[in-house]
Amino acid sequence: MVSRFYDRTRSESISNPFRCEGFLRDGAIPRREGGCVALDGLPPFLRALLVTDGTVTKILEAYFWEPVSVTTQRQEFVVAEQPVPWIRIEAGDRVLVREAALCGVDSGVLYATALSVIRIEHIPEGFRQRLIDRELGIGVLIRDSGLESYREVMEVDVAAADGGDSGGGPDALGADDILSRTYRIIIGREPVILITEGFPVSSYRQGGT
Repeated sequence: MVSRFYDRTRSESISNPFRCEGFLRDGAIPRREGGCVALDGLPPFLRALLVTDGTVTKILEAYFWEPVSVTTQRQEFVVAEQPVPWIRIEAGDRVLVREAALCGVDSGVLYATALSVIRIEHIPEGFRQRLIDRELGIGVLIRDSGLESYREVMEVDVAAADGGDSGGGPDALGADDILSRTYRIIIGREPVILITEGFPVSSYRQGGT
């Protein structure tokens, strides 16, 4: 999973229409399989999630009005085989990889997935142990720890689930598509966490369609 970020630089990244602005009248998001999806065709709440710099869990709870659980599905230390420039990882560095699912406690709906790559040695000690212990989601941990941090969106894109057919065509949003954003968290002027969040489109369309 870390390999998707190997040797990626800003100039090589998939276009990020939200680097400086939240409103782009004629903006579009690239599709990994080719084509682009117009921003005005996205469900409005998904557009808001793409640009938010707050804690996603709390925003989901406020919008869907139910508690949202963060379940860690995978967490392990791995050795990077190639550099990950976005968070200054070099080949041979040990990083913590974490995969989580954000689901509605009442509805059981999957609202988001999150893949995190963490330079664990650059995380303050108390926060580091709570992170390793899977105590809370990363955003909640940062908020509760009082750490000053900054989130920078690196890329956004759309892809069909499991690499299949989106059903919507190259320039339309399909029910089985996943909208993703990748951002890095900077703590103490050092980029230390890289997170890709995936939002299943079907969970954000009225009636699930």
